[in-house]
Amino acid sequence: MSPGQGSSVPSEHETVGAYALGILDDAEATAFETHLAGCEWCAQQLDELAGMEPMLAALADLPGSGSTPAIGESLSATPSPRLVEKLVDEVSEQRARKRRRGFYMVAAAAALIIAGPLAAMAAGGGSDGGNQVAAATPAESAFRTMSDKASATDSSTHVSATVGMSQKVWGTQAVLELKNVKGPLKCSLVLVAKNGQRVTMSSWSVPNWGYGVPDGTTPESKKPLYIGGAAAFQPNEIDHFEVVTFEGKKLVQVDA
Repeated sequence: MSPGQGSSVPSEHETVGAYALGILDDAEATAFETHLAGCEWCAQQLDELAGMEPMLAALADLPGSGSTPAIGESLSATPSPRLVEKLVDEVSEQRARKRRRGFYMVAAAAALIIAGPLAAMAAGGGSDGGNQVAAATPAESAFRTMSDKASATDSSTHVSATVGMSQKVWGTQAVLELKNVKGPLKCSLVLVAKNGQRVTMSSWSVPNWGYGVPDGTTPESKKPLYIGGAAAFQPNEIDHFEVVTFEGKKLVQVDA
């Protein structure tokens, strides 16, 4: 008759509780595993006892609570309070190891998360006096890598411009650095080819405070404008560039 039919439980079945808690020595554990392979009842009991570790873990978080014997009383083969306290200590250590592994994983993830903003800050020059410096825009970064540049300052408007150029298979990539211009204005960068053709490479708005103004009252107004553009002309086909307002006023001309 099986244990579930009311007969006295054989001694082999009493071992399932101790096995679930991992308190058997190697020889006892091996003997029980041999028994377990052919005992459906023990396999079922072992599954049910799998929930005991969280209970011990909860107790492990509350040292000195005095509730240790209560857990001992719930076991099929009741161990002494000292033994259950030992089990609690073991579970506590296991949980501590898991927490340490979890901490290292969280720390690694945090390092990856933090690395992105720090890399962006480094690209923008880091910080100065505790104030973070804005990262360079893609246009500014491209401008700084260009070796072919031409500059000019208009004697009338006092607007300064530098055009960086990069030859491409399809034409010319250009980035304009614009300084000492105040708004409100709407402007365009116009390429004038040697054959007389005019191509608008880009356009933008200038706010009231302007761009690259030496005596500007805000960091934004003191920073030059960097804006990119492109055209289907090779560098050797370009005569000059013009920065003009939408009304047609030329602010500055830069010879290529």
